[in-house]
Amino acid sequence: MFVVVIGGTGHIGSFLVPRLVEAGHRVVCVSRGQRTPYVPHDAWNDVESAIIDRGRDEALGQFGHAIAALQPEIVVDLTCYTLESAVQLCDALSHRGTHLVHCGTIWVHGPSVTVPTTEEEPRRPFGDYGSRKAAIEQYVIEQSRLGRVPASVLHPGHLVGPGWAPINPAGHFNTRVFADLAGGRLVRLPNFGMETLHHVHADDVAQAFVRAVEQPEAATSESFHVVSPAAMTMRGYAEGMAEWFGVAPQLEFVPYAEWKRDVPDRDAAVTLDHLQHSPSCSIEKARRRLGYAPRYASLAAVQESVAWLVQHGRLEA
Repeated sequence: MFVVVIGGTGHIGSFLVPRLVEAGHRVVCVSRGQRTPYVPHDAWNDVESAIIDRGRDEALGQFGHAIAALQPEIVVDLTCYTLESAVQLCDALSHRGTHLVHCGTIWVHGPSVTVPTTEEEPRRPFGDYGSRKAAIEQYVIEQSRLGRVPASVLHPGHLVGPGWAPINPAGHFNTRVFADLAGGRLVRLPNFGMETLHHVHADDVAQAFVRAVEQPEAATSESFHVVSPAAMTMRGYAEGMAEWFGVAPQLEFVPYAEWKRDVPDRDAAVTLDHLQHSPSCSIEKARRRLGYAPRYASLAAVQESVAWLVQHGRLEA
């Protein structure tokens, strides 16, 4: 099949594009041409490139038409963040028979209620990002069910992989938490450390996208969670990382209102977002309908990412 991947050099695309090529698909990678893939792979030698600035062309009303002009059988959209973007692309692809596979987020659910959360749970998003992505999901699935654009939505969790820092056990991105765990120093966690995080390796997300691309009859008009087999509590995450570093965890638990006084405002805000969501999502639907089979547990995925940071001098451990 002929697959166009929008944002193919990003976190997910770095793993997805080589998987598609190895599966025998013709691939065009759409990007601004300003980034190389996070992970090198010989398959990139067989990938065609289309240099398109999405933000600029959308403002001119031209982006959707530029994608449609490539005449793809499949469009994988990894960089859609507004309803207006989704509308423009769907309008351009309308009644062409092109299967649109959209990248969503588990943030569409808002705070967890029944866990693990299934795709059938009512959407109760809060905050700008989750609300925008929930509106996009609703629109894209509606367009598919109306017969305009056959579409599927895949919802990743907290992306992990070589090349970038993962969400840490304190619920933000500051790598000092990992360094302190590795050094056996005290790490303070908000509340009792029992809120959850649900990571997923970017290559497992890529696997799910390939399965959706290759099984349109199972994926069309459906949404799927693509996360690791199980979420982790923040406490269990910290303990697991300390054990991996070969030290005993030194943890202290502090009410969030007190905890945030000792961290930068940006980190505190990111942590609060994760505390309020506490995601724990089911992958049973993706297993059953797509054959999704993640290779990485949450902790193993994070450990690979942290090992990369240490190897490249971005974390002292």
